[in-house]
Amino acid sequence: MSQKLSLRNSFDIVAALIAALAFIGVLQSFLIGKHFIIPTMILFFGVLFGNLARYGFQGHAWAKQFLFWISFIFTAHTFFALFWAKKYREILGGSFEFVCSGVFLILAFLLVKYAKANKILS
Repeated sequence: MSQKLSLRNSFDIVAALIAALAFIGVLQSFLIGKHFIIPTMILFFGVLFGNLARYGFQGHAWAKQFLFWISFIFTAHTFFALFWAKKYREILGGSFEFVCSGVFLILAFLLVKYAKANKILS
């Protein structure tokens, strides 16, 4: 279990959490919300991230590369959100800078460690 909870598998864990949340979202929108089209798109992301997490935990390089680049784009998104986000700033108010910069620093740290541990950029 301790091998699974390491920086080498940090984005694999994130992908597994996204997949779990997507499956919960599918159940919620299908059973409670009585929607039938929207859950299929949520299910797509659940299956995609579930498979990425599974193959990432198995050590497949293509899955680790894919998770790295998805995380890179999301990290860049949080960086640019610091300067140009309007909706996030409205939602979070005065704490926006602290929350967004904290999320950015955590993602950047995990991104660098994930790339080094999995030898992605070398």
